[in-house]
Amino acid sequence: MPDPRPTPAPGGTRPDTGGFFTRVRPGRPGLALFLNAGDPPLERLPDLAALLDESDVDCLELAVPFPGSVTDGPVIRASADRALAAGTDLPAVLAAVARIRPGLKNLRIALLADFSHTVKGTAPGHFAAAVRDAGCDGLLLHGVPPRLRGAHYEAAHTAGLPLVTTCYAVSKPDAVAEAAAHASAYLYLVAHYGRSGTAAALDRDRLARSIADLHAAASVPVAVGFGVKTRADIALLEQLGADAAVVGSAGVARIADALAKGRDPVEEFGSFVGELRGR
Repeated sequence: MPDPRPTPAPGGTRPDTGGFFTRVRPGRPGLALFLNAGDPPLERLPDLAALLDESDVDCLELAVPFPGSVTDGPVIRASADRALAAGTDLPAVLAAVARIRPGLKNLRIALLADFSHTVKGTAPGHFAAAVRDAGCDGLLLHGVPPRLRGAHYEAAHTAGLPLVTTCYAVSKPDAVAEAAAHASAYLYLVAHYGRSGTAAALDRDRLARSIADLHAAASVPVAVGFGVKTRADIALLEQLGADAAVVGSAGVARIADALAKGRDPVEEFGSFVGELRGR
C-alpha cells in the first residue's frame, strides 16, 4: 500500500496536509472526533477506527492519555484516568496506530500528546519520526514550552509530519500568527476559554471574524472545537465559516455511559456519530 503520509517539502515550504478535511462541501463540513487512546480499551481501537472510517468521519484526534489536564473537564479527565489505569502509554498507542493505519481508507489520525507527560526528555526529531513511522497523519503537541517550539516545528517539518496548531478566538495577534504560520495539517480554533465540556455563551460575530482571519493567514483548514456537541452545533460552525468541527466531551461521555452500563462502547459511539451526521 502506498505510504499516505507526506514527504518533507523542499525549499522551506509546508508539507502537504495529508488529506485532512478534503471532502468538505456545502452541507457536509469536516468532522473530527476526540478520544483518549485506551478508553475504550486499545484492543477495541481497530473496531472503532473501522467504524469511523465507514461513517463519514474525517479525523480521529487520538490522545495519548495524561493526568490532570488543566484544559479538560471532568468527562475527559476521567477518561484519561481510566486509560492510564489500564497501562496505556505512548509505545502502546503508536503500536496500535501502526496496526490499524494500513486498513483505513478516508479516516486520518491526528495524535495528541502532552509535552510534559509524554515527550519531555525525548529528542524532538526522534519523537516526530516515531509518530510518523507509526502511521499518524498529524500531530498536536500540547504544552510545548516557548523556548522549545522552534525545535518542535523544525523536527516535524524535517520528518514530513503535518502539525495541528491551536489558538483561541480571543488570542493575541502574535499567537494567531504563530499558529497560522506553523499549521500544516489543520488549525484548531478553540471557541472559548475554559475546560472542555463546559458551556459558554458563543460570541458568533467574534468567532466568525476569527475564522475569517485564520483563513486569510493560514493555508490549511480551520477546525473549531470546545462546546461542540450536536449536529446543530456543527451546522452553526459551518455557517460561521469553519471547515470542520471538533467534538470531544459529548462523545467521550457516551463511551463512559456505555462502559458503566455494560453496553458495547463501539456500538454506542457509532450511534453518536450517526446523530452528528443526521443518520
